[in-house]
Amino acid sequence: MTISERKAAAREAAFAARAAAHDGAGSHAGHLSSVLAGYRGVPLSGYAQMRTEIDPTPAMAEAAAHGPVCMPIIVGKGKPLRFREWTPDCVMQDGPFGAQVPAKGAWITPEILIVPLLAFSRAGGRLGYGGGFYDRTLEQLRAQKPTLAVGFAYAAQEMPDLPLEPTDQPLDLIVTEQGVIEPS
Repeated sequence: MTISERKAAAREAAFAARAAAHDGAGSHAGHLSSVLAGYRGVPLSGYAQMRTEIDPTPAMAEAAAHGPVCMPIIVGKGKPLRFREWTPDCVMQDGPFGAQVPAKGAWITPEILIVPLLAFSRAGGRLGYGGGFYDRTLEQLRAQKPTLAVGFAYAAQEMPDLPLEPTDQPLDLIVTEQGVIEPS
């Protein structure tokens, strides 16, 4: 099986695991809020929950009271993400792939990224959606200064043997509804 075939199979299994874990009610961001409390004031990127993703916005709202928070904007195929200022009450609009993004706001360079994902490994591996946007973005940001990638997922999204490539950027921390995992 090729790496592309292995990734496709892993994505299918990860979508199913995430859907089963997603209950659609209540906040699961308590542990994420605790992690982010140690970085008050540091520019932070989060994301707008889509479908069965775990929702980071309660933790983002808390962080916004202490410093700049932004959300990723896809500017084109094969390009790194850009990040637009987000506040809990900002006007949102449809972005590419159906993600909600801030309609306007300042461009911000985050130092911490809350990264959505389909699957993660305890070693810090991340399986995304296949566009490579976060991999390109993290590579670019990490070349400029230290950048913390925090994977946010349900514990059920853990996969011990993720198919990874050299271009796949590692996570520095993984936060689930059950706790914090420091990659080993």
